Amino acid sequence: MKKWLILVAAVALSAGAFAAEGWLTDFEKAKAQAKQENKHILIDFSGSDWCGWCIKLDKEVFQKEEFKAYAEDNLVLMLADFPSDKSKVSAETMKQNEKLAKEFGVRGFPTVFVLAPDGSTVGKTGYQAGGPEEYVKHLKSIIAEKK
Repeated sequence: MKKWLILVAAVALSAGAFAAEGWLTDFEKAKAQAKQENKHILIDFSGSDWCGWCIKLDKEVFQKEEFKAYAEDNLVLMLADFPSDKSKVSAETMKQNEKLAKEFGVRGFPTVFVLAPDGSTVGKTGYQAGGPEEYVKHLKSIIAEKK
């Protein structure tokens, strides 16, 4: 029984790893934190447990230390997830995510928006090849265009 519980816990943790470590799921909290800390918001619209490109972006960029270091100093991270396993997201969060996807005109996954600290849209992107260093450069260029 103990081995079974450990296995279940490991699976649950790996499934939830996508939104772990600093990723918010509440848009209002993300906006408040961004305003307070004067940071941009990165919203990742994702199908974390079924979208191949979303999983690739998470593994190749978002989970890497280079991205995390940049994000810690410059971004508030927000995950708007649309998993196939609906039990991973509360009904309230799913309603919020659907509303946000409609407001932002999301048509596919992954779609990544960068918002200014005031909540205005700075830019839109998605998966980019090249790993975390190139992705950070890409984000910096999006942010620099609006300054």
